[in-house]
Amino acid sequence: MKDECLICGAPLKYTEHEEEMECMLCHKKENSKTVCEKGHYVCNDCHMHGIDSILGFCLKEKSKNPISIIKKMMDMPFCHMHGPEHHIMVGSALLTAYKNAGGEIDLEKALNEMQTRAKKVPGGVCGFWGACGAGISTGMFVSIITGSTPLATKEWGLSNKMTSKALGAIGEIGGPRCCKRDSFTAIREAVLFAKENLNIEMETDKIICTFSELNNQCIKERCPYYKTTI
Repeated sequence: MKDECLICGAPLKYTEHEEEMECMLCHKKENSKTVCEKGHYVCNDCHMHGIDSILGFCLKEKSKNPISIIKKMMDMPFCHMHGPEHHIMVGSALLTAYKNAGGEIDLEKALNEMQTRAKKVPGGVCGFWGACGAGISTGMFVSIITGSTPLATKEWGLSNKMTSKALGAIGEIGGPRCCKRDSFTAIREAVLFAKENLNIEMETDKIICTFSELNNQCIKERCPYYKTTI
């Protein structure tokens, strides 16, 4: 996990402007600002290879605690220290816990919709768009369970409020990005939001990060989930 480039482990760098890159794994060409110091590029799809496995996992999961659920996902082979897979994982963990806590949704349909939507949010948006994908995923979660559309009224408002709450909390901590920290923060805010606005009480517990030694950019004591001994 500590390796940043999936090809050679070299640190990533970000170009000033988008450039055409060729994925080292599937050879697809696309524009991106992200490449490793040795020039290797891996596309979002290849970076998330295996993410579809969480569908079966979530359908069998009985926990009402989305933090517990996403931690299990983080231990799966497809998940890296950082990456766009977290954009799918956050919303999927919330949908699963919401269903198990009494939320009336078709979980399989909802999980498939989450994958469809969240796969469109590329890696690096936290720095380039000013909107962390983990926070965006909470808005998708609310949008899916409420059936929001661009023409909805209350549902539209709730979805945007949820994203705002999550992004505000993520922004308060500050950067650099950590997909684990941002995912935990987004889920924490979504649990509170669901209780206050959707009358569904998911379970939570104290969050202690076990990934610090694997993160080259860990902010340590500035992180609310950091512990000094891993």
